[in-house]
Amino acid sequence: MPEVTIVELSPQPVLGMRKKGAYREIPVMLHRVCEFAFSKNIQITGYPVFLCHETTAEEAQKADIEVNADMEVAFPISEFVESTGDEEIRVYELSGGKMAKIVHKGPYEECTLTYEKLFSWITENGKRIAGPVREVYMNDPREIQPEEILTEIYAPIE
Repeated sequence: MPEVTIVELSPQPVLGMRKKGAYREIPVMLHRVCEFAFSKNIQITGYPVFLCHETTAEEAQKADIEVNADMEVAFPISEFVESTGDEEIRVYELSGGKMAKIVHKGPYEECTLTYEKLFSWITENGKRIAGPVREVYMNDPREIQPEEILTEIYAPIE
C-alpha cells in the first residue's frame, strides 16, 4: 500500500481554468488549457493538476452526479503572463503549504482506496484538510498502460 508523507509545496504560477460540471470533463479542460498555452507560447514547466473544491467524498460524488462539481485544472508555468485574453483561462498563483501526500498507481477510476487511506491518515494523526485536494498527473494515460498511471494526491493540512 502507498504511504502518506508530509511535504511542503511552494506557491507556483499556473495557467488554468475553473468551472462547474462533471468530472469526466477534466481531460477536455486539461487539453483546452494545454492548447491555449501552446497557442500563446506560454511555457508549461510541470505536470497537469486537478483541484477538487468539494470538501468530502460524498459531496464530490453528489456534485458529479448533479453535473455541478467545482473543478479546477492547471499547468505550472515558468512565469506570470500579463493577460491571457481569454475569459475562462487565466494565470494565477497556486497556493503552496503543508500537504499530506500519497501516490496512486493504476487507473484513475480505482483511486478510491488511496483516497480512503489518505483521509484515514489525516484523521488518525489529528490533522484536518485546509483547502482543495489536488491531483497531479505524473504520466500520460494515452502513452502507458492503465496499471502504470501515477497520480500524486495532495491534501493541504493544518
